[in-house]
Amino acid sequence: MYRLTLNYLMEWKSRQNRKPLVIRGARQVGKSFIVRQLAKESFANLVEINFEQMPDVASFFASKTPRTILPLLEARFNVSIEPGKTLLFLDEIQAAPEVFAALRYFHEEAPGLHVIAAGSLLEFVLREHSFSMPVGRIEYLHLGPMTFEEFLLALGREKLQQWLASFSLSDAVPDGMHQELMSLVRRYCVVGGMPEAVAAFAQNNSFQECEQVQQSILSTYRDDFSKYATKVQHRRIEKIFGKLPQLVGRKFMFSHVDHEERSRDLGAALDLLCLARVAHKVRHSHGNGVPLGAEADDRTFKALFLDVGLLCRACGVRVLDVEKAGDPMLVNAGAVCEQLVGQHLLLSGAFYEEPSLYCWMRDKPNSSAEVDYLLAHGPHVIPVEVKAGATGRLKSMHLFLSEKNRDFGLRFNSDVPSLLDTRTPPVDGNTRPFRLLSLPFYLIGQARRLCEAALER
Repeated sequence: MYRLTLNYLMEWKSRQNRKPLVIRGARQVGKSFIVRQLAKESFANLVEINFEQMPDVASFFASKTPRTILPLLEARFNVSIEPGKTLLFLDEIQAAPEVFAALRYFHEEAPGLHVIAAGSLLEFVLREHSFSMPVGRIEYLHLGPMTFEEFLLALGREKLQQWLASFSLSDAVPDGMHQELMSLVRRYCVVGGMPEAVAAFAQNNSFQECEQVQQSILSTYRDDFSKYATKVQHRRIEKIFGKLPQLVGRKFMFSHVDHEERSRDLGAALDLLCLARVAHKVRHSHGNGVPLGAEADDRTFKALFLDVGLLCRACGVRVLDVEKAGDPMLVNAGAVCEQLVGQHLLLSGAFYEEPSLYCWMRDKPNSSAEVDYLLAHGPHVIPVEVKAGATGRLKSMHLFLSEKNRDFGLRFNSDVPSLLDTRTPPVDGNTRPFRLLSLPFYLIGQARRLCEAALER
């Protein structure tokens, strides 16, 4: 299976001023796979150390000095480690967090050697350890589940993915193409983007085998939490983990998880899930300008699950439920498509950027409103709505555009693409002109590019 992230890794490999690269992401999103693929295509040999499987090797890094470490590794694994030819891969580094601190010395003393580290629960573990972080001497790559377009590539639909990547707002979408892509989106909603689940479906076209893989992944996460959390933390994490798939798409209230637990305690458990990249907070921002995080409210937020396919499995949603509904927005009160759009927007920035996503919630007497997501694009703050079917009211978007003096909005729905110049309904007797870009769910991966094209028109 091809990951679009590989292009970034190729560029990193060729850079003269590169630093050791740390891949951050939840367990089983494909970190090890993509490193092995890079080694296969661009290096003479790969030296891979999995610290969960080989905990004794962590002692080789005690000196923190590459000139001492590398001869030990060569002797242990009977290989030559040569700068420019060898890729050194330190996998599951969370099992030996002291090794993480040694990465700074590889940058300083062995800059010619390509070093990549990865850890499924790296943030989870580092939170409990104290040592000098290699700030400024490492760089990060953030990896999430496979996107819809990567799902198409896994199914052998390269031409369809290329068509999406080259789509222009002036292009017409024939009904047959639209229906085919919407059918594939419905399948992606159920399969999701976890590589093992996608592989099971792509190889056998079997939703049952895919569901078995998903259930195994969910169980693996539960095992991880028991391993890295205290007993009290584990109990609360389990509560959040079990309830979260049902709470996607609405304002997060800890009372919906357990009204007898204190919000502060459940909040700490949710924070741990966020550190493990299993959950993501979508915080309310006032949205007056960029960066959106400058006006974010940590107390008011929605939450996303790791992956839309895992959400469907946790909620018991099966492919027949989605197929019968015809529109994925109609399944599970729209949470499925809010998750679909959210997980793509979350990681739609540069690979080295910390993933973040915001929403807008106004809670006033007789005048509440909620914009599903806010997207920063250059100086623009773009309100994003996820709507059922080909239509759907945009009351909250209109309020946001009027209050913030903005003139561009983005809507995801099940209709063909369109770009419309229109006006908001009267607010205090005034209307405001704005441009509305409507995209079908299958163009989620092209949203930023198409927004830029629409803004330039």
